[in-house]
Amino acid sequence: MDADYSPEQLVAGLIRLLEVKPQGDDQFIGRKKRGGVGRVFGGQVIAQALLSAEATVDPARPAHSLHAYFLRGGSEDFETDYAVARDFDGGSFSNRRVVASQQGRPILNLTASFQKHEQGLHHVEAPMPDVPPPEDLESETVVRRRFAETARPEARHHFLAPRPIEMRAVEGRHWMNPAAAPPFSHSWFRAVAPLPDDPRIHRAVLAFASDMTLLGTCALPHGLSWARGEVMSASLDHAVWFHEPFRADEWLLYATDSPWSGGGRGFNRGRIFTRDGRLVASVAQEGVIRKVTPKS
Repeated sequence: MDADYSPEQLVAGLIRLLEVKPQGDDQFIGRKKRGGVGRVFGGQVIAQALLSAEATVDPARPAHSLHAYFLRGGSEDFETDYAVARDFDGGSFSNRRVVASQQGRPILNLTASFQKHEQGLHHVEAPMPDVPPPEDLESETVVRRRFAETARPEARHHFLAPRPIEMRAVEGRHWMNPAAAPPFSHSWFRAVAPLPDDPRIHRAVLAFASDMTLLGTCALPHGLSWARGEVMSASLDHAVWFHEPFRADEWLLYATDSPWSGGGRGFNRGRIFTRDGRLVASVAQEGVIRKVTPKS
């Protein structure tokens, strides 16, 4: 953990970043990241858009899914505006459409669906993978600091910046090893300090974290890494389904796989489990992935 920030300060900063400020008429403003450099993290925009949508829905109807399209890269130099459309409020479900913009230009479209609680048929086809517990794995903070010593100078800040989400990788990261590997990955993650007892915050933090590690899964079979300047990648779309209640300040296992890549795109899937094996969320994402030709 960075000596200048306590875990509690890092998590408080994340909560403050994800909070959106109402502006009236279902308009909201999302803060920019303090000290941010370059392109805004996609998970931040997704989480802020989700919280904007949730602010217009009865709290008795939690979000059960979101679907987002990234239109253009946002900048960490600006706040983000969110405009919510109340498309539907039925007997059981509500639907909201959100446009995220910076400087008058849309950067993301998101649709979220909400449902009041009800009992129903239940099954789980996907068992939790058998992987080592997080206590047996090295903290990614330590791994990142070690890797930063040999990373490209322009990428070092990414590895050294303190993070409110702790991750522990089972197989290691694609930026650590240039060898080709099967297209799957397993990582434990959690907020580094306790979160408030508000399910909306836990959903927002999970949505934020769900954009981490996922797109890199489709680079594994090719042995390529953006950190080594070998590949250019960008998210195109992102979907999350919330299945059951969870806490994002307790260890969650993110199991990702990539069944296909081609045509300059890679498709990735994710399943998120609690430590006791409950499947609490599913994720899907497609992104641009292009091999970079080294400069002569």
